[in-house]
Amino acid sequence: MIAFKAVCLDFHIFADSFAEEISENKLKMDKIEFRNVCPDIFKRRGDMTGSDVWCRESVSFSRGKRYLIECASGTGKSSFCSYLVGMRNDFSGEILFDGRSSSDLSMKEWVALRKNGISLMFQELRMFPELTAYENVEIRNVLSNARTKSMIGDWFERLGLGGRMDSLLGQMSFGQQQRVALMRALAGGFDFLLLDEPTSHLDDKNSAIMAELINEEAERNNAGVIVTSIGRHMDMDYDKVYAL
Repeated sequence: MIAFKAVCLDFHIFADSFAEEISENKLKMDKIEFRNVCPDIFKRRGDMTGSDVWCRESVSFSRGKRYLIECASGTGKSSFCSYLVGMRNDFSGEILFDGRSSSDLSMKEWVALRKNGISLMFQELRMFPELTAYENVEIRNVLSNARTKSMIGDWFERLGLGGRMDSLLGQMSFGQQQRVALMRALAGGFDFLLLDEPTSHLDDKNSAIMAELINEEAERNNAGVIVTSIGRHMDMDYDKVYAL
């Protein structure tokens, strides 16, 4: 509990330090566009004709739509996710948020975007093993208070983790942690939900339940959903499938 309070305090201090700017600069996104985006490492290869995303004149993602990014090993899946949330910029071209280039965003605007615009579930999860499963979800929720404890508890029940809310995350299997990571991604407000290999360690039953939750929360937020996957992917009604 002490560790959880300390982490939450750090989050609050960071967010509160930008509170006024976040309120003023909140990016309510309807469209993300990749315009001639090509990772630096791929430019040396020359031939990117097999990709529907890299080095294309225009590739767009709209709010309220579902997208699947089908990937093969070494095609830049991690780069794609990192570029969308401003963690890397080793690319040529432009990423536009409602027509505004990512290169023009200030740090305060990136904070606003990550808080309210794009919610990302990492493939490697990036959770806190020393905290409980519920605390890992609540860390995201405290930034927006978008979900009640009752709502989060219902997610745990539906995902078969109703009795594990108070379990230390580090004592749970990777598949269980993956379900907790999804709940954390859903816990904040968002315009786009970016899910990197969300069901890689789940059986068909839990994968289907996750898809139901994602659809429900996406509809609640009128949000876009972007799923990246190598091989087996979540069964959803995708509006568009891109090969990376």
